[in-house]
Amino acid sequence: MRKDQELQLTIGALSDRTGVAPSAIRFYESKGLLESTRSSGGQRRYARSDVRRVSFILIAQRLGFPLKSIAESLASLHGGRTPTKRDWETLSRKFHVEIEERIRGLTALRDRLSSCIGCGCLSLKSCHIYNPEDVAEELGTGPRFLMGDEPKAR
Repeated sequence: MRKDQELQLTIGALSDRTGVAPSAIRFYESKGLLESTRSSGGQRRYARSDVRRVSFILIAQRLGFPLKSIAESLASLHGGRTPTKRDWETLSRKFHVEIEERIRGLTALRDRLSSCIGCGCLSLKSCHIYNPEDVAEELGTGPRFLMGDEPKAR
C-alpha cells in the first residue's frame, strides 16, 4: 500500500469514526461538504482530516445552521490540503458571531414571549402602549419587535 493511501479512510472507516451513516456521508459529498478520491477499484477514499470536517458539520447542524451556510464556510478549507488549526480557528470565529446573534435573539424571545411578541399579539393590555393602531405593520410582516425592531418612542 502506498503511503498516501495509508492516510485515507474508506467510507466505512469514516462512518465508524464519526458515527455518521455512509448514506449521510455520500449526501454531504453530493452537497459539496466533503470531497473524496477514488481507489483503483472505484471506492471512495477520504482524508483523515475529514473526520474533523464531518464533526464540524454535525455540530453546525445541531446549532441550526443550514447546509448551504455550512458548505459556504467549508469552501474556504478546500485546496487539496489538510486544514490547519488556524483554518479551523478562522472558520469558528465566523460561526461565533452568528451564534452570539442567535443567543441575543433567543434571549429576547425568552424575555418577551410571555408579555409581547410584537406584534402578533398576546397582550392587548400592552399592545395599545407599544403598538397603537398597529404601527408595527409599517416595519414589515411578522413579529417585528422580536425580530429586533423597537417600538417607536412616543
